Amino acid sequence: MTTDQDRTSHRKPEPVPGPLSGDPALIGVPTFVVGSIALGMTLVGFVPPEAVGAPVAIILAATGTGQFVAALWAAAIGQSAVASIFGTFSGFWLSYGLLVLGLTHGWFGVPDGSATATQALFLTSWAVVVALLALATLRLPAAYTVLFALIAAALVLVLVATVQDSAQLKAVGGFVVFTFAALGCYLFLHVMSEATGGRGLPLGKPVLRS
Repeated sequence: MTTDQDRTSHRKPEPVPGPLSGDPALIGVPTFVVGSIALGMTLVGFVPPEAVGAPVAIILAATGTGQFVAALWAAAIGQSAVASIFGTFSGFWLSYGLLVLGLTHGWFGVPDGSATATQALFLTSWAVVVALLALATLRLPAAYTVLFALIAAALVLVLVATVQDSAQLKAVGGFVVFTFAALGCYLFLHVMSEATGGRGLPLGKPVLRS
């Protein structure tokens, strides 16, 4: 006859959360959102064109740093794909801040006549990488693929606006930035709901099935 004590002795112990656990998106997503909002407000003309450095404090101190911390966290718990995404965007935001500071302070030896080409180089390089991320996430829920596709579209719009010196196109790019910032807010509510014991929000079916 099996007693309550016997059943208790054979019961598997409850897992105890270790120091390396949790969801890195709880840091990565909100810091991404705040930088996106600041960048979008700059692109739509909330600040004068000469105040291009207005979002840099947020982008460097919050977004770039937050993405880097999230990437380290993800790598530490073995989430390689998540670490790749946050690490890539850490590079994007930090390099954007350095680009703005470098061009406005003449740090990189770029003459004034080459500033547009330098920005185009930056935007083209990152548009290619983010488009690659969109393709690489086709097996993830659709919300992530849409997010990266919107980011790539915003980069292309800002690239064309920069080359053509078009404030109107730049503003359109800013509204696309607001769109993916809103999607980022939705994703944050999703991960926070799961982290606090609730159900996650619908994220859509993957484009590609395993």
